[in-house]
Amino acid sequence: MILLSVTAVSLGFLHTLLGPDHYLPFIVLSEARKWTVKKTMLITFFCGLGHVGSSVILGIAGILVGVSVNKLVSVESFRGNIAGWLFIAFGLVYMIISLRNLFRKRPHSHSHYHLGGQKHVHEHTHFEEHTHVHETDPVKTTPWILFLIFVFGPCEPLIPILMYPAAENNIAGSVVVSVLFSIVTIATMMGIVLAFKLGLSRINLKPVEKYSNLIAGSMILLSGIAIQFLGL
Repeated sequence: MILLSVTAVSLGFLHTLLGPDHYLPFIVLSEARKWTVKKTMLITFFCGLGHVGSSVILGIAGILVGVSVNKLVSVESFRGNIAGWLFIAFGLVYMIISLRNLFRKRPHSHSHYHLGGQKHVHEHTHFEEHTHVHETDPVKTTPWILFLIFVFGPCEPLIPILMYPAAENNIAGSVVVSVLFSIVTIATMMGIVLAFKLGLSRINLKPVEKYSNLIAGSMILLSGIAIQFLGL
């Protein structure tokens, strides 16, 4: 149990650190959506809880009913495939919406002629005229979409490497290693996101601010591609 506990802590840290999908979406969306530090941390925490919680529940249930570890690994692999495609779809849709909003914010002019031949040029953006429509794009739904994606996202090493070996002694062993792994995973996610959030606040991002949503969508899309096709 001591060896498994040390392994749980190590794996919790390394699998999070080496998986940019665990923190990159929160970093880029926090900047794009202008989330406060508190809101960013809360969203990261609950998404992390959904991420590890789904694997813990699946593992405990599998152990209690006697499902083989190979079958649970297959289920986790299937869930990971869904999460990868959800990341890709979310990033792609977010990019499209961001491009549309950028286009609508682009100023353009119309010419009007008055009596006497005087010409008047009027400059405006479509975004200004229809703000009440477009501001409702993915702003409110983004945290919920992230939560759903992270619930589908499995913690691949948790069940085969930690929970099943610990269960050979007793079910309490599986609970202990699961709790350790979960705490370290969530803490690492929050720590990395917080470090970037505080670091970026010291950098002047005004030159690229209007492209922040487009950058966020691109980064999420790339994360999904990395998960799905590169196995990261």
